[in-house]
Amino acid sequence: MRRGRRSPERRALKGLSLRALLLALLALLPGCAALFPPDVSVERRLAALPRHDLALERPVTIRWNAHLIPWIEAETDGDLAFALGLVHGHLRGAQIQLMRLVARGRLSEVGGFLGRDVDHALRILDFGRAAPEIERNFPPETRAFAERFVAGINHAITRGPRVPEATLLGLAREPVTVADMLAVGRLAGTDINWLSYFSLLAERGQPGFAELYRRTLEAGTGMAPVEGGDRAAVLGQLFAGLSRSGSNAVAVAPERSASGAAMLASDPHLGLNLPNLWLVAGMRSPSFHAVGMMVPGLPIIGVGRNRDVAWGGTNLRAASSDLFDVSRLPPEAFREREVELRQRLWFPVRRRVRETEYGPVVSDATLVPARGAALSLRWAGHEPTDEITALLGAARARDGASFRDAFRNFGVSPQNMIWADRASIGRLTAAVLPDRPGFPTDDPVLPAMRETLAPWTRLRDAASLPHQERPCDGILASANENPATWTRDPPPIGTFFSDSDRVDRLRAMLVSRPRLTLDDVAATQTDTRSPKAAELAAGLLRRLEALPGGPPEPALLADLRHWDGDYREDSRAALVFELLLGRLVPRLLPEGRTGGRGPETGWNFLTAFTLRDLDAMPPARREAVLREAVAEAAGPAREFRTWGEVHRLRAAHWLVNLPVIGDRFIYGTYPAAGSRETPMKTGHGFVSGVHNVTFGSMARFATDMADPDSSRFTLFGGQDGWLGSAAFADQIPLWRERRHVRVPLRPETIAAEYTLVTRLQPGR
Repeated sequence: MRRGRRSPERRALKGLSLRALLLALLALLPGCAALFPPDVSVERRLAALPRHDLALERPVTIRWNAHLIPWIEAETDGDLAFALGLVHGHLRGAQIQLMRLVARGRLSEVGGFLGRDVDHALRILDFGRAAPEIERNFPPETRAFAERFVAGINHAITRGPRVPEATLLGLAREPVTVADMLAVGRLAGTDINWLSYFSLLAERGQPGFAELYRRTLEAGTGMAPVEGGDRAAVLGQLFAGLSRSGSNAVAVAPERSASGAAMLASDPHLGLNLPNLWLVAGMRSPSFHAVGMMVPGLPIIGVGRNRDVAWGGTNLRAASSDLFDVSRLPPEAFREREVELRQRLWFPVRRRVRETEYGPVVSDATLVPARGAALSLRWAGHEPTDEITALLGAARARDGASFRDAFRNFGVSPQNMIWADRASIGRLTAAVLPDRPGFPTDDPVLPAMRETLAPWTRLRDAASLPHQERPCDGILASANENPATWTRDPPPIGTFFSDSDRVDRLRAMLVSRPRLTLDDVAATQTDTRSPKAAELAAGLLRRLEALPGGPPEPALLADLRHWDGDYREDSRAALVFELLLGRLVPRLLPEGRTGGRGPETGWNFLTAFTLRDLDAMPPARREAVLREAVAEAAGPAREFRTWGEVHRLRAAHWLVNLPVIGDRFIYGTYPAAGSRETPMKTGHGFVSGVHNVTFGSMARFATDMADPDSSRFTLFGGQDGWLGSAAFADQIPLWRERRHVRVPLRPETIAAEYTLVTRLQPGR
């Protein structure tokens, strides 16, 4: 058939697209430094660090090891803050600037029109909303530390070498402010429940939603794998990658420790792009003597230790937000303003931002699937809580009691904080939450009424939320679990928690030995067993073997027999199980929800309902579904032999997401062990073939309080964000081989092992 002529509109659009593409290509030409970065040695990177005429009171010494981990020695706290900022800006300047753009809703300034809808959503959420009040309320010592830290970042950004990505992305040498720093902190504290809300809102109002929500609450999860390219998934991928949304942490009391002192290990679970979302540092000044992991651009240690206390944490999964239906509020209840979104290579646009007393109207963002309703979001991150002061206080704590006291005004993201001091171990609930009577059972969206808003006038904090000290069995483990598993009658905290699989496995590993070494504790971070996967596989196998005429593909199913749930790289059973699960579960979902997306694909849902739903089917239908799933899984099961062949860990800069040139930023792809709820988490959705892990375990810390020099760290990636740096991805071999880098506290050990020395000099 002869094609019709293109309309004038289509010809105009094509011409516009070609011009836009040409402009984009011309803009990329100066960015070749990012596309083809030269190799840069550790020595050259250190030589490029600004060292003279700095805003210091006294000289500062920084000792480095070959992985570019800094150990900073300063004579004043202010000089320590400046030097920390200088190091952050030098090693992670581009990352800090990009995180600032995300937090401020300014991605279009580097991504053009492709970031416009994301920016509108981010401007509505307004991560910097509480920053002015927080800054006004800072204690003097926090204000001084924050201002000096930001001054150090700005010195590196404005006077140090220009990062290779700068021209490619159009990054200006724009100074960072304390308010920017606080907005980045709020971005890192995003409420992980938003991922659950988005997946549920996409189904709200549809036939069967009431039953879906009932089952979601029963399973205790609403967080689905963040995959795909639809509009809601864009925000989900952003928040899941940047927020502290997962993690494991364990502590062992002195009576269970081979050394006679408490031990602690913590491994955060975040996005797996490079550079890592953590940076390791050691520091000493009059008030601080600590080592730990810091979020680039923030002056605090999130995971680490000093001489007296060690700490780590996991996301509490608390409901620090509420959604309200404000559709029926009168027009005068809405406050409205316009924001300008500047777009790279294009004209700026203006967008509407509205808010009510119930919070910003998030449904005005096209990326939020509100289905016509006007929804406001009330979030604890819009309250003037002070995480910077809390974590600076934690770094100075001398025992568990002073550590707990430091968290009285810590708000977001809510954390299970695990600590170990010289004599004991404990945990606290670090959060600011509304004092709710409970949670709705029929709809995640509340009506806009005085009664539903009232809990936000009564806020609980760490002083009135559950805590625990000196557990009777000498073991503490946390993996985003429901607080009801470890404390009696907790106040209403949340509804969406991780399955107990990880925390049960962590505890099982620790209680299996009467005395534990640091190696034993660290081994919890690399374990790849999922007991519930083994139970589910055994249940499926029993039902398949009971089919009339025998099971289909018996040789294939034989691999599942006696599987212990270990997702080793070389596991055949893990591969067969996941291929079978990925073909079976969509057949169990109601019509219209068979695409492998939504809350029903979460691990809690799979373990709670897969076998139950199978058993509820008529026998003939159950047999057909099982045989169809096995037949469809058999093809890829013959094509691949092991779990690691399809489950891949990709080392890639976040620029891999750029169209056309993204593949230039892939540095390696490796077979990956682990799964969605193994202690060494490597998240994924339903498996149909080769896929990349984009979320999971990405940093490790372990320490023994008996030895100030025992702290061990590993990052997936490296310390340096500079493209081409020898320390950009040098820890990946350590990560894969389950090795670590020691970061000591004793001055003599530091001097012996951190032999590359930089001396910072104050200006005349």
